[in-house]
Amino acid sequence: MKLTVRNLDNQEVGDIELAAEVFGLPVRRDILARVVNWQLAKRRAGTHKTKGVSEIRGTTKKPYKQKGTGRARQGSLRSPQFRGGARIFGPVVRSHAFSLQKKVRKLGLRTALSAKQGEGKLIVIEAARCEEAKTKALRAQLERLGWDSVLIIDGPVVDERFARAARNLPKVDVLPQQGANVYDILRRDTLVLTRAAVEHLEARLR
Repeated sequence: MKLTVRNLDNQEVGDIELAAEVFGLPVRRDILARVVNWQLAKRRAGTHKTKGVSEIRGTTKKPYKQKGTGRARQGSLRSPQFRGGARIFGPVVRSHAFSLQKKVRKLGLRTALSAKQGEGKLIVIEAARCEEAKTKALRAQLERLGWDSVLIIDGPVVDERFARAARNLPKVDVLPQQGANVYDILRRDTLVLTRAAVEHLEARLR
């Protein structure tokens, strides 16, 4: 499939042939959901924690004698039924990550790229560079292009001035091609690839 290549001034500068096995797959919502859930689970901190009986501060003395009081027998004031006591089966520090096959992750990325292409929200530009690292100038340029919520993926190395200019823009993300992922592609409305990004992604995902 052929796509027109533009520059940041919205001028046509050529065209590019996109590989059908990377940009022309049917949309699999189940695959996209699996990969997004894997990504979100992997980045969870898992630092939530409550105290067990052995961690509660307090005496280990029996609160009152076993028999003769008419009350239920108790062995510790640190038990969960007492105010300030432990919590049973509370959360503990752990990793929420789980494994996902490499072929499923790769298929998910190909499916996300194909979904943007199918919706007509995939744009290829010649290069993502700017003369000076000025957020105001880049914002005006993106507004002229009609890019409000956009992910821009460059080649292996992102232009430093372009990245600095885009850093303070809400809903604008800039990534190198090795950082391309399903979650970031789907969370932005428009996907913009440079010519170098297309070449590297096709080499990776074919």
